[in-house]
Amino acid sequence: MGTPNDVRLFSGEHMTSAVSISLASHSVEVFSVRCPGKEQNEDCAAVVPFGESDCVLIVADGVGGHLRGAEASRIVIETLATTLRAATESGAAMRAAILDGIEASNRAVTALGVGAATTVAVAGVEGGFVRSYHVGDSMVLLVGQRGKRKLMTIAHSPIGYAVEAGVLDPEEALLHEDRHFVSNIVGSEEMRIDVGPPIPIAARDTLLLASDGLSDNLALPEIVATIRKGKLTRAAERLATTARARMAGSAEGEPSKPDDLTFALLRERK
Repeated sequence: MGTPNDVRLFSGEHMTSAVSISLASHSVEVFSVRCPGKEQNEDCAAVVPFGESDCVLIVADGVGGHLRGAEASRIVIETLATTLRAATESGAAMRAAILDGIEASNRAVTALGVGAATTVAVAGVEGGFVRSYHVGDSMVLLVGQRGKRKLMTIAHSPIGYAVEAGVLDPEEALLHEDRHFVSNIVGSEEMRIDVGPPIPIAARDTLLLASDGLSDNLALPEIVATIRKGKLTRAAERLATTARARMAGSAEGEPSKPDDLTFALLRERK
């Protein structure tokens, strides 16, 4: 399980159950598994304590169809972990460390020179607030115990923008043939970072970061209903089981997109 000050990095995992992590003030569940039929999981995740009671969660999804996607996602989590540790030691701000880490990651992935790319979703939990940072279509979602969505990032993709604009219904988006296209990636000179405002995080709120292996196989209301209450370990188990069952083949009208699957769940410790 590790001590509250341990940095936990997850790369190339094929888990059978979620890993439980106890931080100074929060409980975290991390799950990561490779796509059915694949030999390598290109997703990565990290849990990085920051100071005495704060933390940063990271999920990176190596872009399929690009060379060395797994390496790109690993570079992101390792670089961010390094910049955050340095910031903790020097007393620098979390926000600056995250932005510096993503930008340094982009330079490193681009320098591979083979077209490698990855998405990244980051949530900084600090002083009772959470702030999101993301590039691509991996999600950050904060929900209350009653299911209220307090924070949800917009996927950097044609489908994500169409849903946000009200042009495309979310249920239709799950079945759309172009849902795998991503318009903003780490590994591009044109990369941009979306930074959200600080959002208060209450004692019973649940924070989720996930690669599109989750959001392409479960509708948002299903995700919210699964994580909003009950034991965090049970929520992680249900998300993983449902998503993997959908990937294996779904009923008519249900989404089914085999992919690597990675997510992290966080709640305040009681």
